[in-house]
Amino acid sequence: MATQYDLCLVTAGDRATADRLTAGLLRERLAACVTALPGASSAYLWKGRVEKAEEILLLVKTRRALRSGVTDFVKRNHPYEVPEIIFAAIDAGSRPYLDWLGENTAPKKIKSAPKRK
Repeated sequence: MATQYDLCLVTAGDRATADRLTAGLLRERLAACVTALPGASSAYLWKGRVEKAEEILLLVKTRRALRSGVTDFVKRNHPYEVPEIIFAAIDAGSRPYLDWLGENTAPKKIKSAPKRK
């Protein structure tokens, strides 16, 4: 059974970029968790040439409804001309983990001021 959650893959060329993206995604509550996997060896076609790079793969756990927010944030804060932003649906998972994911990506509740009489 499909869930309302996604896993987003984002690569970063250095630790500073990975840390900046991670902090911002968490601060903006666009992700509940970001796992950084250093040591990814990427080979890709870029402007007609085969390029190779050592990168850090970020596994971003988020809500499907936040796809555009995650995409916009990464595009604004990533130095790559075309950053990798790939979403995959989370079809199933541990219910307590998915509940936690949802609670930590929900918009912050703003307390309203008490009503005057």
